[in-house]
Amino acid sequence: MSIARLDFELPNVGAGPDPLSLDAFAADYEASVLLFQRDYHCGNCKDQLQDVAERYDEFTERNVAVVSILPEPKARAREWQDSFELPFPLLADPDADVGEQSDQPTRFGALGELHDLVGRMPQTVILDTRNDALDTHSIHEGDTPSDRPSIDAMLGELDDLLAA
Repeated sequence: MSIARLDFELPNVGAGPDPLSLDAFAADYEASVLLFQRDYHCGNCKDQLQDVAERYDEFTERNVAVVSILPEPKARAREWQDSFELPFPLLADPDADVGEQSDQPTRFGALGELHDLVGRMPQTVILDTRNDALDTHSIHEGDTPSDRPSIDAMLGELDDLLAA
């Protein structure tokens, strides 16, 4: 599975530049993990971000950037950042343009397309950012709100990528 080359610039309320251009930001890393969230109210999303934050040093030891993308306005994303103090970028994608560009999965057909709260599913994209590229290494498309790769699974994918 592959998606078109991802490059975007979005408002950032977390660590790093605001706004954040993926191409410029990722250039300093070997790989990047993009965590596409469902919405502001998603408890699984909040749990995932806190889990990644707790083990963030394992990503930085591998020279890997983590970027979370929330399909909400900047003010809502800032509420998450104020609550969780994430050590990585938390981007606001109020119109879900980047989610659409990355083919973030939805369910419930037309209803899901109209209402992100019930339709949008989580997605994790690992990019190989070596050699000034943003090449897709792997994509995990969630089938349910809780269908996300574990931290260990993400780190394993990254180890495989970086060993190649």
